[in-house]
Amino acid sequence: MQDLRIIFMGTPDFAVPTLQTLVENKYNVVAVITAPDKPAGRGLKLAQSPVKEYAVSQNIPVLQPTNLKAESFLEELRSYEANLQIIVAFRMLPEVVWDMPALGTFNIHGSLLPQYRGAAPINWALINGETETGVTSFFLRHQIDTGDMILQDRIPITDDDDFGTVYEKLKYAGAALALKTVRAIEADNVTPQPQPMSHELKEAPKIFKETCEINWHQPAAQVRNFIRGLSPYPTAWTKLDDKILKVFKAALVPDNQTSAAPGTFTSDGKTYLHVATAAGNLSLTDLQLEGKKRMNVNEFLRGYRVKQ
Repeated sequence: MQDLRIIFMGTPDFAVPTLQTLVENKYNVVAVITAPDKPAGRGLKLAQSPVKEYAVSQNIPVLQPTNLKAESFLEELRSYEANLQIIVAFRMLPEVVWDMPALGTFNIHGSLLPQYRGAAPINWALINGETETGVTSFFLRHQIDTGDMILQDRIPITDDDDFGTVYEKLKYAGAALALKTVRAIEADNVTPQPQPMSHELKEAPKIFKETCEINWHQPAAQVRNFIRGLSPYPTAWTKLDDKILKVFKAALVPDNQTSAAPGTFTSDGKTYLHVATAAGNLSLTDLQLEGKKRMNVNEFLRGYRVKQ
């Protein structure tokens, strides 16, 4: 097998462990492609992506194209003579980019494909109450997340997991899988498999603020999964006295039947804040009212009287 010359593409912190693993295992990452610097913070100073920060620290050349089809960018990309490209949490690539290297371009996706194709696989696996997820490496093709699969690793989802904890698990599982995939390609030991046909594909579309509103007309367990799938970001929310209340954690109330209308708040003013659902009450335990800091329910009730 020829010596690998790798181009890495990624932007958020989710992608950093994969790049770091490649570097630490002495792979020749000849360049990194990441998003342009963006204004951030109160001063709106230009902030580098986490991937760029790491690449710069390792003296790896960084490209930040705004147009992936621009001839100037394509010329520069060709000049690195890469024979393999690796993608983790980056934008959709045009064919002229993903088809460039001789050994192909593979992506690490945070789900067990073909399930949860799309922008938010971790969120939707939790929202749907899955007890298992994982990471998949696959070669890029025309339609997003549909290419031939190379390898998969499975990760259990515990009842206490939320988006934040599963994100961390998959961040490192993805790095390990990428290394395994590169080694298999290097050894010419790869037999890509078409993604299995499934009549019941679960999608993972992008999540927006308006779609994070809690629907109390669902059973308590389903509402809790919705909250877990959006915690700590972008966060499920509801209205309390016409103010937005973000909910980070909630617990099922055992042996609880409620005749109250879904969305009805009840509290003893000290230790609990319950909300009626279509089946049972849900206890809100970690929350943040508009204009206030995030706090546990005891702290919240010390400073807020819930109208009942």
